[in-house]
Amino acid sequence: MTEEPRRRGRPARRAADARPGARERILQAARTEFAERGYDRTTMRGIARAAGVDAALVHHYFGTKDEVFAAAIELSFEPAMVVPQILGQGAEGVGERLARFFIGVWENPATRAPLLAVIRSALTHEAAAAVLRGFVLRRLLERVAAELEVPEPRLRAELAASHMVGVAVLRYVLRVEPLASADPEEIVRLVAPSLQRYLTAADAAGEAAADLPGGQGPAGGGADPGPGGADPGPGGAGGGPGGA
Repeated sequence: MTEEPRRRGRPARRAADARPGARERILQAARTEFAERGYDRTTMRGIARAAGVDAALVHHYFGTKDEVFAAAIELSFEPAMVVPQILGQGAEGVGERLARFFIGVWENPATRAPLLAVIRSALTHEAAAAVLRGFVLRRLLERVAAELEVPEPRLRAELAASHMVGVAVLRYVLRVEPLASADPEEIVRLVAPSLQRYLTAADAAGEAAADLPGGQGPAGGGADPGPGGADPGPGGAGGGPGGA
């Protein structure tokens, strides 16, 4: 009986590789390897060894180390599911929902470990930085800002990302006190108004932001009405020289 020829582009299957769920085992092993070793020290062979599969199968499913890294991180964010949840109730409260999601991901030990690997590696390795930009910015925050139909959505997404990544670095990487020991709900309460302004405030022309959820003050740069609420123009009511 002749042996069936091997299909091109597909690795030989060992018994362990043939079991259902090989791809999921590879992803879980990759998350653990990246979290424990960082990006630079993690290898495709190491991931395969931890998953109990042939290294060629890792390449078959994911191609390169960058791609398996990105796929492992996606399990933490799941942007396709998260964006509708954040936007589901409209602009009002979007800052709180975003803050609660982000802090929740970091508070969960299962999703925190691979994110720590991303943050640490992104400072020194472009591939990790690209993953961070891809998921936190383009696939999550830029989509949120674009759906809210505000001016300069990409800039707003970057401002929101800078705030949230800064919190993550100080709380979970550097463990700066008192932030490192603060109650997660307190962090959400304090961070949410800033995210709300980044994502929904009026444009940079300085229109008042009093109509925003939460009743924020002027958006910056606008004139502050004098007593009685009148805007003190030249000679106008409310306090200029010669005014009534």
